[in-house]
Amino acid sequence: MFDKPEDGPKGRAVRPRHAATLILTRPRAAGALEILMGKRSAAHRFMPGKYVFPGGRVDSADGRLNHAADLRREVLARGAQHGGDRLARALARAAIRETFEEAGLLLARPSATPARSAAPAWSEFRKLGLEPDLSALTYVARAITPPYRDRRFDTRFFIADAASLAEPPETARAASGELPELAWVSLSEARQLDLPTITRAVLDEIETRADDPHGDREVPFFRFANGKPVWSRI
Repeated sequence: MFDKPEDGPKGRAVRPRHAATLILTRPRAAGALEILMGKRSAAHRFMPGKYVFPGGRVDSADGRLNHAADLRREVLARGAQHGGDRLARALARAAIRETFEEAGLLLARPSATPARSAAPAWSEFRKLGLEPDLSALTYVARAITPPYRDRRFDTRFFIADAASLAEPPETARAASGELPELAWVSLSEARQLDLPTITRAVLDEIETRADDPHGDREVPFFRFANGKPVWSRI
């Protein structure tokens, strides 16, 4: 499930930082599902050159911003199991913000009084009269980077239908360039890309949800315990 230990440094494990990822989906011809993925720059220290879903670490501003619609009750309850409601919402906002920064896509709704924020991405939401739409998200997986890595993240994976975007995907705004090669791909096409091991595992989970991608159910949790990889459901 994880890469081999010899790939990383030895010594005391780095404490993982909270992070979030958003898997945007849309229908393809013949009822197939396609997802948005991007290739990380080769200059990145973490997973260089790999294809991933948009995402990144939680910033302090993600915990304070208003939202146009809250997480659905069942999504909030599942996401709050390890950290509480406030962290669950901060993770959801982080997934939305990172998707805007990396892909130029806005998972948001209009608001008459959008909150102010010093964070550039959230400032852009305000200029457009938008607030993040947490209700569009479904929690689908959690993974903690192995302890032998020099950069570690405790990542929650969310999924959302592209139909919930404030603007069509074809009209994406300027992005940060962190994912210079963005593309909508089918699950089978995604498996042909250079993917992190954990991303392949999440693709497996998405495939099991093919008939109901956004339904609430237990989610896989990938982590290490006592030096060994552990897989469970939460």
